[in-house]
Amino acid sequence: MDEARLKERVAAFLSENDPAGDRLEFLRARFDAGLAWVWFPEGLGGLGLSRDMQAVVERELAGTPQIDGGVQGIGLGMAAPTILAFGTDEQRRRFLRPLWTGEEIWCQLFSEPGAGSDLATLATRAVRDGDEWVVDGQKVWTSGAHHARWAILVTRTDPDVPKHRGLTYFVCDMHAPGVDVRPLRQITGEAEFNEVFLTGVRLGDDLRLGAVGDGWRVAQTTLMNERVAIGGGGGGRGAGMVGGVLRSWREHPELRTHDLHQRLLSLWVEAEVTRLSGARLREQLAAGQPGPEGSGMKLSFARLNQALTGLEMEFLRDLGYDDYAFRRSESIDFYGRGPGYRYLRAKGNSIEGGTSEILRNIISERVLGLPSEPRIDKDVPWKDLPR
Repeated sequence: MDEARLKERVAAFLSENDPAGDRLEFLRARFDAGLAWVWFPEGLGGLGLSRDMQAVVERELAGTPQIDGGVQGIGLGMAAPTILAFGTDEQRRRFLRPLWTGEEIWCQLFSEPGAGSDLATLATRAVRDGDEWVVDGQKVWTSGAHHARWAILVTRTDPDVPKHRGLTYFVCDMHAPGVDVRPLRQITGEAEFNEVFLTGVRLGDDLRLGAVGDGWRVAQTTLMNERVAIGGGGGGRGAGMVGGVLRSWREHPELRTHDLHQRLLSLWVEAEVTRLSGARLREQLAAGQPGPEGSGMKLSFARLNQALTGLEMEFLRDLGYDDYAFRRSESIDFYGRGPGYRYLRAKGNSIEGGTSEILRNIISERVLGLPSEPRIDKDVPWKDLPR
């Protein structure tokens, strides 16, 4: 299907479905028509086309009801590609449609108090009991858990083998007995993420993604997609964080200095390089699964956001943020708030989705081919690791 035929298909869809009608019904119909994510298979919200054809659909459907990336980001960018890659046919049919329409929100239960950058040391246990698994443990930094119906969950099912080999991946029912979600307050005063306690949570084996003990391989698919979702987003020239800085620059000519101008020009060039690199990455994604290159995009995203928001604060000479009252976050918004909020929120960009330190290791080893760091625990059973 070429671009012209795809436009005809979108036009036919719009002739049968009124965008001014019920929002949810419109989104459901769009999914069923294969216009949700066109690179997915037919029957699962797609048409089996190349990934770059999605831009055609988005242009043609601009102004119609849209999905909420701030709430649905984890489901769309991490859970969906993992379910597509490792889920059974039944799991794909059950989860993908309500995930895309936003009827069911997802979160990510990976990091733990003792297993953040070194995720493979995680201690949350899943013990088989007939056709169910009993899960006990604690997860942390879980964005959107207070909204979530489902979670992607990595657990330890075999403590007697090295840490990377004893993991199993599940879909977790966030409404199941034993799931306790508690807010974590951020520097902005908001609590967009949480800690999650799992006590005797029972999950059916039909909620397992991939084979028992193959959780690390499944998790790598999630993590690679996560870094692309965070750092490889689209947008035209001047989009993203640089757009907010440029608005402030245009609105306050009286505050401009030569030094700030030179720094802004330098960051503009870096933003353009990052944007064009993201476009190239998305072209690579059209041919297969994301690789370690996404780590470079996410690293650049974090560094650039922090540099731009810092420059804007210096330029305005006022944080402009005085509401630190504790509140639950309804969405995640990196760009659309005031400059003071953006400056504070950007501090987390170098931690979430893989710390910048770990991403540099990934880039050096898997992209540049440099020698890996010594790992003395590589062949040691997890139960024998010091903790």
